[in-house]
Amino acid sequence: MRADKLIRWFLWGYLGLVFLFIFAPIVTSIIFSFNSDRFPTIPLGSFTWKWYQTIYNDPDVWDAAKTSVIVALSTSCLATFIGFCTAYTDFRYQFKGKNSYLVLALLPPTIPLIILALAMLAWFSKIGLSGQVWSIVIAHTVLCAPFAMAVIRLRLQQMDPDLESAAWNLGASEWSAMRYVIVPFAMPAIVSSMCLTMAVSFDEFAVAWFVSGLNKTIPVIILEILQGNIDPQINAIGTFVFVTSITLVILAQLIFMLRTPGSASNA
Repeated sequence: MRADKLIRWFLWGYLGLVFLFIFAPIVTSIIFSFNSDRFPTIPLGSFTWKWYQTIYNDPDVWDAAKTSVIVALSTSCLATFIGFCTAYTDFRYQFKGKNSYLVLALLPPTIPLIILALAMLAWFSKIGLSGQVWSIVIAHTVLCAPFAMAVIRLRLQQMDPDLESAAWNLGASEWSAMRYVIVPFAMPAIVSSMCLTMAVSFDEFAVAWFVSGLNKTIPVIILEILQGNIDPQINAIGTFVFVTSITLVILAQLIFMLRTPGSASNA
C-alpha cells in the first residue's frame, strides 16, 4: 500500500511539473500584460490596463479580430460538416480502398504547415483567390476537417450500427434516420468538433500568413507588432487569444463527454 501511495504521489507530481512547464510561460505573459513597464523585467512595475486600452483603441487589431472570428466560425461549420460526412461514410459503408480513404482524410495535419501554406498560396494564385478572406477559410477547413472527422468518428464508433437499420425497418427514410437517430447521437461530438476546429483556426498562423494578403488575422498581426521591437501589446493580445482558445477547447471536451438525454444511445 505504501508503494502504491508513493507511485501515486510521484505520478501526480510528474503531472504537475508537465503542467507547470506548459503553462508557466503563458501565466508569465498574462502577468506582464498588466505591468506598467515596457520591458518584461522583475521587479514588476505598477498594475495597469494601459496595454489593453492600447489594443482596444487600435482599429487594426479590431479588423484582425473581426477577420479571425469570421474565419474561425466559417471554418468550424465547413470543417465539421465535412468531418461528419467523412466519419459517417467510414461508419456506415464498406468499400474497396477504405483504408486509403481514411489515410487521405487524416493526411493534412501531418503535412508541415509551411509546405501546406506554400501549396495553398500557389493554388489560390492560380485560380485568382489569393489574398481573400475565403482563401483563409478554405485553407483552414482543409487543415481542421480531419480533427472534426476524428472526434465524430470516435463518437459514432460507440453507436450500435443496427439502430439505423432498425429505423429503416420501422418505416423511416434514410434522411429521417439520419435526422432522428444519427445526428442526435453524434450531436455532442458535432458541437465539440465545432469548438475544437474554431480554436485551431483562431490560433493558426503559418497558413493564414501566407494566404491572407491584407486580410490579417490576430496571429498575423501579432507577428507584425513583434517585428523590430518589444511591445507589451503582445502580452495583452496573447492573453485574449489564450483565453479564447482555452475556453473553446474546454467547451469541446466538456460537450463531447455529455450524453444527450433522449438520444439514440438511450433509445
